[in-house]
Amino acid sequence: MEMSQGDIVEGKVTKLTKFGAFVDLGEGKSGLVHISEVADTFVKDINSYLQEGDEVKVKVLKIDEKGKIALSIKDAVEKPEVIDNSDDNFDQKFEDMMVKFMKESNTKLDEARARLNQKTNRRKSRN
Repeated sequence: MEMSQGDIVEGKVTKLTKFGAFVDLGEGKSGLVHISEVADTFVKDINSYLQEGDEVKVKVLKIDEKGKIALSIKDAVEKPEVIDNSDDNFDQKFEDMMVKFMKESNTKLDEARARLNQKTNRRKSRN
């Protein structure tokens, strides 16, 4: 079986190291899944995600001139399509909320200034 960059193939984890997992791809070929390519989240300990003998689906990221194969488990998994639930009225709702907030804020600020002016005017009239 000829492999090329971008192919998704199945293999078996043969060895775990602190930097990744070696995967037997069959036909005498093997590749490395770097620890950063195991999952979409930070992987501190690869043993939490994989064990020797696990069957995994991997994506071929790169095959260099020496024949070394870089693999990814996280890219081989189909990710759910992100659905855009944006509401056309969201921007208007946000604008309305901001206008309301600004009015309330300005009213409170004006009231606070008026109280401050009253206090400072009383002090001046007592002197």
